[in-house]
Amino acid sequence: MTTRIGFLRAVNVGKRTVQMAQLAEVCTGLGYTGVWTHINSGNVVFDAPGSRESIERAIGAALEELVGFEVTTFVRTVAEVRAALQVQPFPIEDGDTYFITFLLNPPTAEVTAALEAASNEFDTLVVVGRDVHWRMRGSSMETTVKASTWNRIGKLGTTSRNVNMLTKLVAKIDR
Repeated sequence: MTTRIGFLRAVNVGKRTVQMAQLAEVCTGLGYTGVWTHINSGNVVFDAPGSRESIERAIGAALEELVGFEVTTFVRTVAEVRAALQVQPFPIEDGDTYFITFLLNPPTAEVTAALEAASNEFDTLVVVGRDVHWRMRGSSMETTVKASTWNRIGKLGTTSRNVNMLTKLVAKIDR
């Protein structure tokens, strides 16, 4: 069994509500073990065999059946999240916000170039594998890289998490 972390895209925003107890029940119902959730933003830790893709599809389908809307799910192993946190592709200064944006699939060279070309004085994007490291020189509410920017680049399938939260999540797993 491999310990994995599931990240749900765009839940608990507006009417797209998924209770964390529901998420845990879905994962347990799928036969995953050691299931627990972390904060109320669609993060779940569990042990499961099988491919990343099959787990993403299974959780997404079970949640859609339960809540009545599509729930894109991104799965990483704990080792993959640890590795992403070790990358640190740019210095972080006081006041900066740092996210890792998970992609469903590895981007093409063209998509990688387009994402990194969206960088500017406020936002810096660096693609490493299926992850986009995203530093903002201030609050995420001030970003210049809007949803329209991501959509113009392509239908990527993304969800973002703050590095501070990811660091705390991995520390909790390591206890």
